[in-house]
Amino acid sequence: MQNSATASRLPLIFGRLSAAALLTTAIAATAHAQGKLEARYGVSIAGINIGDAAWNVDIGRNNYSATASGQASGLLSAVVSGEGVASARGAVKDGHLVPVVFTARIVRPSDKSDTKTLFDRGNVTKVVEEPTKPAPDRVPLTLAHRHGVVDPVSALLIPMSGAFEVVTKDACQRTLPIFDGRRRYDLELSFRRMDRVKAEKGYAGPVAVCAVSFKPKAGHRASSTLVKYLADGRDIELWLAPLTGAHLLVPFRASVASMLGNLVVEARQFDVSTQTAAATPPAR
Repeated sequence: MQNSATASRLPLIFGRLSAAALLTTAIAATAHAQGKLEARYGVSIAGINIGDAAWNVDIGRNNYSATASGQASGLLSAVVSGEGVASARGAVKDGHLVPVVFTARIVRPSDKSDTKTLFDRGNVTKVVEEPTKPAPDRVPLTLAHRHGVVDPVSALLIPMSGAFEVVTKDACQRTLPIFDGRRRYDLELSFRRMDRVKAEKGYAGPVAVCAVSFKPKAGHRASSTLVKYLADGRDIELWLAPLTGAHLLVPFRASVASMLGNLVVEARQFDVSTQTAAATPPAR
């Protein structure tokens, strides 16, 4: 039932295939940069639509927020249902995006899960989880696993290198330490190639294509089929497009190879706008 398990995690799929932030979780961006992204994605396996996802980002002068949501649709909605939302917000301080709060909510017919994680300068200070009863075969988390990490949604805001807003291979040359409230894992990125994309609505232009290696550390279930599948040397790619005005890159497409056909999450709508709003108090 691999396809059903994947569909129920649509709002977190980019978090697992994302890339890049500094080890301290401060994500470099110009102090004055501001911009917004409204994106809509189709999710498919072997070309068959199985779901839809949305991604909204708002980079302000002092604060930022990002939200991903998704649900099963198309043919898959007849046999499995599920939806969820993952969001992050934080402060813009001294030219960096600093995560403060990450929340995730997954709802399926048989169960639901809510998680809220608080961060302070790259360290997890509190996790509130419902339900709180852990699975018996989870790999134990230690205090060290909660230090020097970034949430999976903020990790999607990837800094551009240099003073100009140019898509380069540098975005793909990094390792990202992620903590999602339950699991601690690394995403190791390496540059694969440059390419070009064209959304049905919005962005058309260059993207950087990164190869991604998923490295589970702790908090995951030892018996998890999804974790084993992603960690087993799969051909995973992340395509990064610019969020103009904010000096950042965000996912345009992600793919995971499988024997049944590639799982692909790809933007259909990718609308970017810049803004020059007045300063507001930083997030706390």
